[in-house]
Amino acid sequence: MNETTVCVVGNVATQPVYRESPTGPTARFRLAVTARYLDREKNTWTDGHTNFFTVWARRSLATNVAASVAVGDPLVVQGRLKVRTEQRDGQGWLSADLDAAAIGHDLSRGTSAFRRSSRPEAPSGAPPQPEPNWGTDPMSRADEAEQTDTATAQPHGEPAGVT
Repeated sequence: MNETTVCVVGNVATQPVYRESPTGPTARFRLAVTARYLDREKNTWTDGHTNFFTVWARRSLATNVAASVAVGDPLVVQGRLKVRTEQRDGQGWLSADLDAAAIGHDLSRGTSAFRRSSRPEAPSGAPPQPEPNWGTDPMSRADEAEQTDTATAQPHGEPAGVT
């Protein structure tokens, strides 16, 4: 699989277009990526050339793009680069598309509130899988050990149940 995978950072240039099709949902939008450089003569940051990419999202990513992405949003997009050339009215035309695998807001430029999307129901034959508890106890390990020792009335350093 010799596909060109890239990660681009830019701003949403067009409103995402969401469509339902027999193969599943799709969404597309244009992403503007502008290079910036320090002009040493003027000692200011200057905009360079702007590249535009058509970003394609499929399935659940498309649904989440439609609900989360708006014009002007700063995004990070990772996916496969596809460059197409065509002839239109005798002119050569070049297009750069990104088949997105992951899309997210650029948190170096703002904040975002993540909401997990609902999943389709599990098949009736499969038992539901519990969600792991990734949270941490607010109590530190030292406080926890001290409370355990106090609750079991054991001297410090001896495990509970040893007398």
